[in-house]
This record gives sequence, structure tokens and C-alpha cells, in this order.
Amino acid sequence: MWFNFSRIILRNRLLILILIGISTIFMAYQAQFAKMSYEMAQILPKSDRNFQEYQSFKKIFGKDGSVVVVGINSEKLYELTTFNAWYDLTQQLKSIEVDLKKNNKLIKIKAVTEALSVANAYTLKVNNSTQKFDFNQIVKKKPSSQYELDSIKNLIHSQPFYDGFLFNKESGASLIVVTLDREVLDSKYRNALFEKIDEEVALFEHKTGIKAHKSGLPYIRANSTTKVASEVKLFLFLSILITSFILYLFFRSFKVTIYSMLVVSIGVVWSLGVLSLFNFEITLLTGLIPPLIIVIGIPNCIFLLNKYHREYKNHNNQIKALSRVIEKTGNAIFLTNTTTALGFATFIFTKSAILVEFGIVAAIDIFIVFLLSIFLIPIIFSFFKPPKARHTKHLENKIMKKMVGWIEIIVLNHRKKVYVVASLILILSLFGISKMTTSGNIIDDLPKHDPIVEDLMFFEKGFNGVMPFEIMIDTKQKNGVFADNGKTLYKIQKLQKEFADYDEFSKPISIVEAIKFAYQAHKKGNPKFFILPPASELNKLKKHIDNDKQTENFSSFIDSTNQYTRVSFQMADIGTKEMDVLLNELRQKVDSIFPKEEYNVYLTGTSVTFLKGTDYLISNLLMSLSLAILLIATLMSFLFSSIRMVVVSLIPNLLPLLTTAAIMGYFGIPIKPSTILIFSIAFGISVDDTIHFLSKYRQELKAHRLGIKKAAILALRETGVSMIYTSTILFFGFGVFTASSFGGTVALGVLVSLTLLFAVFADLILLPSFLLSLDKALTTKAFKREPLINVYDEDEDVDLKQLKVKKNKQDDEIEIKLE
Repeated sequence: MWFNFSRIILRNRLLILILIGISTIFMAYQAQFAKMSYEMAQILPKSDRNFQEYQSFKKIFGKDGSVVVVGINSEKLYELTTFNAWYDLTQQLKSIEVDLKKNNKLIKIKAVTEALSVANAYTLKVNNSTQKFDFNQIVKKKPSSQYELDSIKNLIHSQPFYDGFLFNKESGASLIVVTLDREVLDSKYRNALFEKIDEEVALFEHKTGIKAHKSGLPYIRANSTTKVASEVKLFLFLSILITSFILYLFFRSFKVTIYSMLVVSIGVVWSLGVLSLFNFEITLLTGLIPPLIIVIGIPNCIFLLNKYHREYKNHNNQIKALSRVIEKTGNAIFLTNTTTALGFATFIFTKSAILVEFGIVAAIDIFIVFLLSIFLIPIIFSFFKPPKARHTKHLENKIMKKMVGWIEIIVLNHRKKVYVVASLILILSLFGISKMTTSGNIIDDLPKHDPIVEDLMFFEKGFNGVMPFEIMIDTKQKNGVFADNGKTLYKIQKLQKEFADYDEFSKPISIVEAIKFAYQAHKKGNPKFFILPPASELNKLKKHIDNDKQTENFSSFIDSTNQYTRVSFQMADIGTKEMDVLLNELRQKVDSIFPKEEYNVYLTGTSVTFLKGTDYLISNLLMSLSLAILLIATLMSFLFSSIRMVVVSLIPNLLPLLTTAAIMGYFGIPIKPSTILIFSIAFGISVDDTIHFLSKYRQELKAHRLGIKKAAILALRETGVSMIYTSTILFFGFGVFTASSFGGTVALGVLVSLTLLFAVFADLILLPSFLLSLDKALTTKAFKREPLINVYDEDEDVDLKQLKVKKNKQDDEIEIKLE
């Protein structure tokens, strides 16, 4: 098949180049439409209960997580100059507008729906003429004297509603709560919004000399998205730079380096085009695909070019060498790319949108770069003169020969030591694995000293956090919130008191807090009446708020039918384990207060869905790793027709995974979505070397009737250099991810690199040792006979005397015929 395929490629060089060129132009056109993801990644599947509860909450109350906070902690706040600067900042933030494109027209849109601070807080007052509550702003204009400001401070601090919400009496911290427009927040225009927020805050800091902190889920998301966008470009640049440098070191040829990079660069364009065609967005994961394509695609070029140079050196016939490049390595590269693609494709079965998209695009792109390599490398080099002696000198690389020779000595003479070392590594690995922990925080991947993390710590210390946590209460009847003399309200108050015992939660915002605020106003603003009044007083209070205007003001707490209400908290960014314990405790308290036969109560919000999503990912990614091992083992059983050989061949690939897991345990690197990816990816890539080595081993065993020892050593010499070359590229290629500012991406780069490094040594030392020690048990008749899939098949080599090459001068086509 592959010989016929080589004829098609070499006889239709110009046509194939034109088709690839046109397709690449089309993909480049599509790539311009690839866009960044501006929404929180959907991790949980649609069938998950937590996802469904959150969707129900959004349907009634809209999305949470649209609040940004700006905070300070300074004794100077209630000095006239500082307070007026705080007043100005509040007003400036409230008036921010951004340019938004609608119907091909650029229009200005108000990007902030509200900005609330002690500089523009409200009180309630009964209007004598209407007997309804009116909202009165405490600070109607900037105070002109310290005496006036002191009066404002006393009035604000007499409103318990704001304590723990806009200010903290104990810590002295104060903040501005900025509610953002969802349309702007979920679009690319939010970058302009946050730039303006940063500018206004910086101006305040310049005026006052006071450090201001910024946080909130939208701010953290926007910061992460901006970093992802810049890091995609950084990774591309570094991967091109490093792989080019290593390629040149290996081949000592600018021609090889330039055209190999051209092939993978076309693959990068196609990867972005595929992303756009599927209408997927660039996320933290899909942003890794372009540099991954470079790192994974270059080994294809190495195997093809090594084979081309080796063949030409053997018989000095360029056309035959190019034909054999496709014929003899096509199947091997196809199968190794298949195993790599399978490692990524298993993410499709997680049912998590972000991982499914990553798995689909990565698997498709790996096959695309394989096709580009197998087409373009032979075609491009067919237009050049045959390689000269200096171009093939890398095949006789003395350093590589010494390294392979050193490995030969170990395999032949020190196998017992190899097994002792492998056993010790296994024991230490199992112990290290027992120390592994799971974790997952929203800011888990950011460095500890990142400004985002430091600012978040400020708000957790002063206000117990800024991450959204919601409780939605369904009373199962219309007007149920106020029915039975406000029974539900008293239950909500009891629940809020239970939550007050937990340091992880801020002060709640709810209909109960709003009623307490209104009752204090009803009692002439006396702070001691900031309480939930008895049923008789509730009825008196109702007449002051039961109108359309006030209903609109309370719509964020309660739905229009008065059946559903919410209690909103901000919480600390805690880990998955702590969150599971906390949710279990809270669920028991909720169920004891709200009987299930009368109420449906949902604990939801972005914090819950994110951390539950992390748990879901960890459990499903372990499943995907198991699936990857099963699928690749099945493929290898077709290759080698021997279950024993498959089992033994998996050991050198599983041991590095165990070693990497142990390193995570010893160094306290937790299992989380970004680190669990390592194992499926690394396993799919590392098994490639095993396939190359065992296929060459069997070919030598069959073709030349050699003894087992001789066949193993010849296979080691033939494939060892290419394995070292490709592993070096992969090691340093994945190493570029250590330049990331995200801890998870750094861990991915370091741990995949280490896993592949361990894997190549296991394939070069441990696997040949097994073959020599277990020769009779492994080299069975089943292994020797013809497999279902051939990787190398030297017996079908074409006799040089039978190969006729005809060149058509008019269209410069090459025609290959066998007599």
C-alpha cells in the first residue's frame, strides 16, 4: 500500500503542493476568526445535578459572578482629601463606558450598572405623602469640611446593613462594589473595561498614596484570559526557536531545519483553522495546541529525514530513497501518531466541554501534521539535489554512537543491576504516590506573589472572600416566601446565623437583610432595630414597600411570583477537599431547617460549580488514562500478535508514569485538572518509541534469521539514535511551557518532559533487557508470524535494478515504474 502511496505522492508533486497551498490559505483565512473564550469554562456535563441546579438559578436570577471590588485599608479614608478622592473614584467607575460593535456600528455602552461605596451609600426613609420608602443617598455631594465628613461617617456606621458589605469596622477596610454589564463582561470589549478600571484606580493611588486592591471573579477571569492570549504567542515563539536550534544541532543543515519548521508551521495554521471551523474558542487548554503541534510534528520530520539520509547513503539513489522514506516509515509514523492522538482523544469521553474540545482538536491536528509531514518532506526534498556527505554525517554522530554503545553494555552485561534499580524506583514510586493529594482552587495556577493572588488575600482577610456562593430557595408555591406570617423568612435568618459560624463566608445579601434594613428605617434609623421584625410588624412594613418601584428594587433577591428567593454570599477561594467537607456540613444544616417536603434548596454559584467541576475532571481524567492504556494496548496487540509482548512492552511506559506521580507526591504537587492531563498525553507519546523499537526488533529477527541477542542489539542501534533525537526535541519542546505564569501549565511542561525522559531510558534499557532475559517466553511463534499491521517490512524491498525512473521535462513530473 505504502509503495503505491509513494508513487502517487512523487508523481503528483505540483498538484499536491497546489492543493496543500490552497487549503492552507483557506485555513489561514479561517484562523483569523479563532477567538478567545471570555466566559467561565464549562467543566461539568449538562447531565450533572450541580450543573442543572446552577442553570435553574441563572434562569431565575441571571448569572452570578459579575461583581468586581476595589478595596483599601487606611485610617486616612475619613480625612477630607482622601474621602473626596474615594468619592470621585466611585463616580468615575460608575460612569465607565466602552465602545461596542453592534450591527457593524460602533456605539458607546454603559459598562458598569452600579458602583456602590460609603461615598454614595443609601438609606431608606418613609415619604410622608406616599407612605412609601424612598431611597435617599447619604452623600449627595462631596463634603466641604471635616465636620461634615464626620457626620457622614457617623451616619454610615449607624447602618449595620453595610458593615461587612461596604466596610469592616474591625479591620478598617472599605471597598467599592462594582457591578458590570453582562454583555460587555462576556465579550472581547471587557479588556477595555478593565483597562479603564485600572486607570481610575491608579489615579486614586497617585492622588492619595494609598494602595488599592482589585479582585472579583470577573477580574480574575479577565486577567487569566489576557495572560493566555499573550502566552500562546510566547509558547509558539519559544517552541519554534528551541526546536529549530536542536534540529540544526542534529542535522547541521539550515535546509533541513527551515523546511521541517515550514511543515509544522503549516500545521499550526491548520490547527487554528480547525479550532475556528468547529466554532471552538481559545481556552487555557486549546491555547496549548499550536505549540504542541510543533513539538509533536518535528519528530515526524526527524524520522523521515533520518530514513532518507540513511537510504541515500546506502545506495546513492535519491528517488529510491524518497520512495522508501514513504514506503518504509509511513506505517510506523502513522501508528505512532495514532497512539499520540489516542492519548488526546480519550479526553472526548470525559463529557466536559473544555476537555472534549481540547481532545477533538488535538487529535485531528496530530493526524493533519502527520499527513503534512508524509506529503511535504519527500516532495520538498525531491526538488533539491541529493544530500552530500556532510549532510549524512549526523548518522555517524560519535556522541550518539557512544551513548548507544554505553546502553548496549548495560543491556548485555548489567541486566540484574537494571532490574534492581527498576525495582527500587517502583517501590519508591508507590510510596511517593501514597503522598499525592488532590486540590483545585480558582486561582490555584497563579503564583503566590502574583498581584491577583495578593489582592484576593486582602479581601479574604477583610471580607472573607469575593467568590460567589448562592443559596436558592424554592418554596414550591406562589407567594411562598411571605406565606404563613413569614415562616420562610425566619428560616432564612436561622440559616444565615448558621453560616455566620464559618469564616469562609462573608456577610449575606438576602431578602431578610433587605427587610432588616427597611425595618431600621421604619424605626427612625435606630441601629438596634436592624432585626427581622415579628409577624405583626412585617405586615405594617409591607405597606411601605408593596409597589412596583420597590418590587423592582428587590428583584435581585426574589422572583416576580415570590416563590423563589436567594441568599448570596461571597466566600474564600478554598480547595476541593475543604469545599466537599463544607458542603456536606451545610447540606445537613439546610435540610434540618428547610424540610424537603416543603422546600427545594440548592447550594450553587460559580464557586460550587467550579470546584465540583474539578472533582469531576479528576475522576474522569483517571478514567481517560485507563482508556488510553487500554486502546493503545489493543493497538499494540494488532501490531505484535502477542499478548505477552504487549504486557512486557507496557511496563517501560507505565513505570515512568508511576515515577512522575511519585515526584508529585514527594514535592507536594497536587492532582488537579492541569496536572492530571500529563499522564494521558505522556503515555500516548512515550509508547511511540516502544513501537519503533519492537517493530524493528521483529523485522531483524525475521528478515535475517538472527539470534535474539543480535536482533535486539541491531534494533537498538537502528532506532536508538532516532529515539534519542525525538525525545530530546520532546523534552525541550514541552519545556517551553515552564515559561508560563500559570502554575498548572508550568507543572504540565516540567512533568511531561520528565516523564518522556524517563520513558526513553526505559525503552532503551529496560525493554531490551526484558527481551534478552525473557527471550523464550516473549519471542513466541505468534510474535514471529505476520502481524495484522506491518510497521517495517524490509522483505518487500524493491530491487534497485528493477526501479526505473522517468522524468517528464514538460511538467517536471517524476514517474516510478517496476519492470
